[in-house]
Amino acid sequence: MESFEITNALRSRMGPREDLLWSGTPKTGVFLQAQDAVLIPFSLFWCGFAVFWEVMALRGTSAGPEPFGPVAIFPLFGLPFIVIGLYLVAGRFFFDAYRRARTIYGVSNERVIILRNLWSENMTSVPLDQLPQTTLTEYRDGTGSIQFGEALPAFYARRGGVWPGAATNSFERIPDAKTVDDLIRERARKLRVPS
Repeated sequence: MESFEITNALRSRMGPREDLLWSGTPKTGVFLQAQDAVLIPFSLFWCGFAVFWEVMALRGTSAGPEPFGPVAIFPLFGLPFIVIGLYLVAGRFFFDAYRRARTIYGVSNERVIILRNLWSENMTSVPLDQLPQTTLTEYRDGTGSIQFGEALPAFYARRGGVWPGAATNSFERIPDAKTVDDLIRERARKLRVPS
């Protein structure tokens, strides 16, 4: 997305006295995080067991004389678990990349703004004078993330969560995150000090 499109998208949602101080988007693509060291083996185990269950259930129904009896339900019972397993193994990475590609961040003189356009447009904003603690994480590729408030446990907080819609209030994988974090903290400090 071009920078003028980002700026226009944010300004159209800002008040008349708001000034845009910074805008940006997260880095796109597929990333591995530290918690994937646990999530990947878990997801492979889950998916493997679900496939094993399905194969055994199909073998059981093919040997039975009742094609529509109670045993015939077992293969249907395993299908949702296979779908969940496939999402955990690979789908979550692609959903995360898709979600970040449709996300815009902004810092105004009054608030931080997170604008997402997945199935429908969703805007989250946090007033700077009420901003909870911020946590800066910098990565080897030169990007960084700024978490607003306390981070969720790693299982939920993985760049928008393991499950769709579990996104946290943060600027994810932005370039020059330290400068943006300093800007947010300085502006929040000024708004909290009575003039």
